[in-house]
Amino acid sequence: MDESQESAEQRVLRALAAWSGLDGAQVAPLDGGLINQSWLVAAPGCEYIAQRVHGDFSPGIHQNIQAVSRHLAGRGISVAQLVETDAGTLFSDLGPSGRWRLMKRLPGVTFRKCQSAAQASSAGALVAKFHGGMADWEGELVPIGFPFHDMDQHLADLSRALADRAEHPLHAEVKEVAERIFSAQASWPSRALLPRRVLHGDLKLSNVLFAGLAPPERDRAEALIDLDTISRLPLFYDMGDAWRSWCNVGGEGPEEVRLDSEIFHASAEGYLSALKLDLQSEERDSLAPALEYVSLELCARFAADALCESHFAWDPTTFPSAGEHNLYRALGQLSLHDQARETRGERARSLFGSGASA
Repeated sequence: MDESQESAEQRVLRALAAWSGLDGAQVAPLDGGLINQSWLVAAPGCEYIAQRVHGDFSPGIHQNIQAVSRHLAGRGISVAQLVETDAGTLFSDLGPSGRWRLMKRLPGVTFRKCQSAAQASSAGALVAKFHGGMADWEGELVPIGFPFHDMDQHLADLSRALADRAEHPLHAEVKEVAERIFSAQASWPSRALLPRRVLHGDLKLSNVLFAGLAPPERDRAEALIDLDTISRLPLFYDMGDAWRSWCNVGGEGPEEVRLDSEIFHASAEGYLSALKLDLQSEERDSLAPALEYVSLELCARFAADALCESHFAWDPTTFPSAGEHNLYRALGQLSLHDQARETRGERARSLFGSGASA
């Protein structure tokens, strides 16, 4: 069937035909993803999550997910595992209608905003267990399919977008943001020699499952989900991405972003107290500016897509175009970067004690 002639629900059900036992399942869309489309699948006796995976991802990411999730399960660390199709594959390929995968739904709830210092501390401890649990895994990881946590490439993409899309109505505003990005990034030290560790890659708070909606269950992190971006990278990328999400207790726009130092302190303490890795001094030092690095990197990605309008999902009920929404996000991440830079000394002391310097 032509995709344009079927409803979204019909498309999900067609994808689910690759797995037996799902006849009569009820499906409902889930909100919150910037890239993939997610659906709750309620079948007799079990609930699943079905996802249409964004075409930018390599099919090989599913090998990464299965290998890492099985390794972590052997360490007693809960993450979502893929359900093989009846044909023994890790996803169902519907051609123009996308690649679809299925996972058993793990118990727990997610939050878009951090609710308490205790919640942040527990989430930090869970991430530490993830990092420690992967320390002895020596398998190979397939590239995810597009540049990720590669600031040089993101800057090149932004420069190319500015050059190729000079007629875009937002060009002048994006150019102003880009100039601030280039200026801020020019002072960064090289991190090329830092160890590469297996990272989750996308530790926004909504990728952490908590035990319940109210305390004390609300403050107990149980599992990590959405393992698409698992990669070998320096450790600071994961923690910078986590803090970018967890510590911003405001909104995504430039006037709403607010960096919460209490949340940062609690999450850092939870992480470091549970971490079983012996960090090199350079790795520890990279944690203090990590929030600045990752927020500016995401700013560059949003700025480029404000002109290209091809990667991130957007909210048409609030913004007239994907470009407008991505520019709004870029400005928000730039504000977060500026707040992080201004508080680096305070956050370094939170990480390393009163004798630390920025």
